[in-house]
Amino acid sequence: MDQIANARRWYAEDLRCKTPVLRNPHIIEAFGAVPREAFVGPGPWSIIPYPYREPFITPDDDPRWLYHDVLVSIDPSRKLNNGMPSFWARNFEQLDIGRGERVLQIGAGSGYYSAVLAEIVGPSGRVTAIEVDPVLAARAETNLQGLPQVQVISGDGRNVDTDASQYDLVIVFAGCTHPAPQWLDGLADNGRLLLPLTSEDWSGFLLRVVRRGASFEASSIGGVSIYPCTNGRDEDGSRRLKGAPANSPMMNVPIQALHRGIPLSGESERVWYQASGFWLERQGSEVDATTHQPEDGNNNTA
Repeated sequence: MDQIANARRWYAEDLRCKTPVLRNPHIIEAFGAVPREAFVGPGPWSIIPYPYREPFITPDDDPRWLYHDVLVSIDPSRKLNNGMPSFWARNFEQLDIGRGERVLQIGAGSGYYSAVLAEIVGPSGRVTAIEVDPVLAARAETNLQGLPQVQVISGDGRNVDTDASQYDLVIVFAGCTHPAPQWLDGLADNGRLLLPLTSEDWSGFLLRVVRRGASFEASSIGGVSIYPCTNGRDEDGSRRLKGAPANSPMMNVPIQALHRGIPLSGESERVWYQASGFWLERQGSEVDATTHQPEDGNNNTA
């Protein structure tokens, strides 16, 4: 095994302990298999060594610089980075991704985490990776040519037609104030949605949704600061989210269900947060998690 492969394996094992990844060994195998240098452009690279946040330029183009738990800049002018490996390893662990599952990825970037997801679901799985930036989408398509279970689509992930496919997972790699209706429609029964709910300062929490028939369970799996999603912002929702109680990485967000539409009469006390086309029910409410249809005039689109 050469030095780069050794470094990649060390990096994956470090994520196992640091994240930690305790339930799903396929996550570690995926990080150990995918060459990060193939997705972040030629070196030297701009590295952001979180939590210190002071970027530096690597002194050379040795790929071993990339096999640490760091951000790698893709476009500094837009603050666009190849994301923190431990952050996404933890998220994948929380989603219990299985072999053979169907994944819709919103925000493919240059394709690194698309490749990691493809390795996790294996050859019998499927990853549909959508990227709004056409230049990045073209890069991702080139980078992912060796993985036949991945399809790259250039377009707006909130509007793109995915042929009414059903997905076991919808994973959003950018911050929104509200989910797109297509993401909820596309979830198979027991399917999971991971959505960073964020305000205008890019901060918020990670919303995990599980579909149970016509109902949607909801919980928070921690705080987040992440790049905003194109066309995924609602100004009123952003203000409400920023002012919501317990919206802190150090506190559990007290929610139990996601409902579509707007709250019905008499349900206002059950609302923890509301934005375009949906609301989150606070913990301890007695109402069940059955979805509500939008009232006339309130069928909001993304």
